[in-house]
Amino acid sequence: MRGLSARATRTGRTGRAGQDRRAGVRPKAGSTAVAVLAALGLLLAVTSCSAGGSGTRDEGPARTGAVASASPSESPSPAPKNVDAVQLVKSDPKVSLAVKRDLKPCTEDEYPVDVSYGNLTGAASSDIVVNVLTCGDAVGIGSYVYRPDGKKYENVFVDEQPPVYAEIDRGDLVVSKQLYGKDGSVAEPTGEDVITYRWATDHFTERGRVRNNYSSAVGGEPTPSSDN
Repeated sequence: MRGLSARATRTGRTGRAGQDRRAGVRPKAGSTAVAVLAALGLLLAVTSCSAGGSGTRDEGPARTGAVASASPSESPSPAPKNVDAVQLVKSDPKVSLAVKRDLKPCTEDEYPVDVSYGNLTGAASSDIVVNVLTCGDAVGIGSYVYRPDGKKYENVFVDEQPPVYAEIDRGDLVVSKQLYGKDGSVAEPTGEDVITYRWATDHFTERGRVRNNYSSAVGGEPTPSSDN
């Protein structure tokens, strides 16, 4: 007017090394030399495994070849091109003469028009939602959706039953209509209808409707209470 991670498991081996010595037995010189040579051979074998032999590797096999690069993220949608919404509405044959007549600047060249850009119809570029308001109390008198068609825009939605206001909500078109009491005062709405539309092939279809009734506590502001 909005990595995936791979979990690696590591395995290890546990065991006992060496043998229990018999108490009170003193080894002979010959047996001592044999023990030293055996220990030296064991040390060389462990060193060979650590240096890349055929021993077990806790961290798993080494990678070979080039590392696969991460897939590129989708390129962001191009920024919507600003459109002269006032001229779009005034030149639209689907807009009533009453709305065109009331569409005048409030101050200097500031028109009471709210414009939103977004994806509603799956078109190649952004759709446009235009709300025409009154200058004094900002009551919506007309809501329109324009779908891009080449270099032009096609009017695919019209609601001119005030008060009305249209918005884009997560790919859906949401239209709000405030309700008033018998006196018709716009300062004190009694409720609101919220209607959700979704694009289907070549037009919008109603998907849901919610009625919110307002109740005013003494000395407080109106609070919404859902009434489906």
